[in-house]
Amino acid sequence: MKAIIETGGKQYTVEEKDEIYVEKLAGNVGDKITFDKVVYLDGKVGTPYVTGAKVIGEIAKQGKQKKITIFKYNPKKKYHKTQGHRQPYTKVVIKSIK
Repeated sequence: MKAIIETGGKQYTVEEKDEIYVEKLAGNVGDKITFDKVVYLDGKVGTPYVTGAKVIGEIAKQGKQKKITIFKYNPKKKYHKTQGHRQPYTKVVIKSIK
């Protein structure tokens, strides 16, 4: 059974037992997460969401991605700035689709 869910402003195609990385969600490892914003469910397309459909997942990990370096520079103005960023994420294992 396939579904397309929406979370963090992005859409993800999921099946049971899939592992997906999404924008950081509140919760601890082992907590259950319910996604109510289901856009597509086995041929049923919602406007905008399929009514009565939900996807249940479990938080497997909370972490941060690799560091990226941002460098800003204006020539002839004696301006340069270096900055780093690590985006937080949540790893979710899909348990069931209803």
